[in-house]
Order: sequence, then structure tokens, then C-alpha cells
Amino acid sequence: MAHKEEHLKSSAFISDIVIGMSDGLTVPFALAAGLSAAVNSNSIIITAGIAEIIAGCIAMGLGGYLAGKTEQEHYESELKREYLEVENVPEKEKLEVKEIFAEYGLDSKAQDLIVNQLSTNKKHWVDFMMKFELGLEKPDINRARNSALTIGFSYCVGGMLPLSAYFFTEKPQEGLILSAVLTIICLFVFGYFKSKVTGQPPIKGALKVTAIGIIAAAAAFLIARLIS
Repeated sequence: MAHKEEHLKSSAFISDIVIGMSDGLTVPFALAAGLSAAVNSNSIIITAGIAEIIAGCIAMGLGGYLAGKTEQEHYESELKREYLEVENVPEKEKLEVKEIFAEYGLDSKAQDLIVNQLSTNKKHWVDFMMKFELGLEKPDINRARNSALTIGFSYCVGGMLPLSAYFFTEKPQEGLILSAVLTIICLFVFGYFKSKVTGQPPIKGALKVTAIGIIAAAAAFLIARLIS
């Protein structure tokens, strides 16, 4: 029977969803919970919640975009440096290649053979140094844009779930109860699938994500109650 390897792919995409969704579920919920202890109108909570979600989408999306651009600019800068080093100090670079393979247990003869073959192709040589010396993978050219859209959209979806409870209730206290139930369920389901996809214990991951959301909301609620 053929062996089938299963590895996680699109880790950057999954990471962006996790960042956006986890913050989207916790921050607007914590805000709504805090306001529920301080005001007597659902419309105020809805208005403030929508404003926060819009601001959060923009801020989180911009953060994802800047992170993606920084990663790409850093890679390009290091790539130029490696090409210069291969051109100007090739013997030093060859020695670094040997050191890398020595760590894998290859003897001097094997190291010399590999270095001589690798150094005949400058592009492959530089790519090797980028990956194995610096630990850098070439980022997707669309990474910054995709990250911004994914994080922003995930934050919006996550944020609207707890806030939606206030659309269907008349009093903030009623909305808070329904919002808490919805959010806890969503946090648990989200934590479960996030952990399952990333290869972690699903139940443990679900409980961890849920606990973080509950603590954040409880803290906001208690602070607002004390201030009011």
C-alpha cells in the first residue's frame, strides 16, 4: 500500500484566518459586554459595535498588509546581499555551504562534490543559501494583499456574530445573554477546527480559545460595571 504523506498547506492563509477570526470574536464581544453594563440601549451598542468592527477590519487588514510587504522587502534585501556575496566572496560562501552539510553528517568528500556542483549555477546557489543559511522562503508576491483581505474579512465575520444578538433583543442584558451563548459556541467551534487543521488536540484547543474569549469579555464587563 502506497504511503500518503499529509502536510499542512496554505499555512499563511490559515494563520490570517485565525488572527482575524479570533480577534473578531473576542474584541467586539468584549466591547458589547462592557457597554451592556453601562448603557440601556441596544442601538448604542449596535452603533458602537459596527464602528469598532469597521475600524478593526481596517486596522487589522492594514497590519496584515504591512507585515506582508515587510516580509517581501526583507527577502529582496537579503537576496541582493547573497548575490553580492556569491560574486565578491565565493570561497567564503562555499565554506558556509560545507558547514551546512557538515551539520547533516556528510564527510569532506561529499561536501566538496556538492559545493562544486551547486556553485556552477548561481541562482540555485543563492536560493540554497537563502533557504538553508538564512531560513527564508520566497514570499508570495500577492501575500500582502491576500493577507489584508483575509484578516479584514475574517475579523468582520467574527465581529458580527456576537453583535448580531443585539439586533434581535430589546434590552442590553438580553442581548448580552444571547451574545454570550452565540460567542461561546462560535469560539468553541472555531477553536476546534483551528486545532484540528493545525494538528493540535481539537478539544484542548477549543477550550483554550473559548476561555480566552470569556476572560476578555468578563474583564470588559466588570470594568464597565465598576466605572458606571
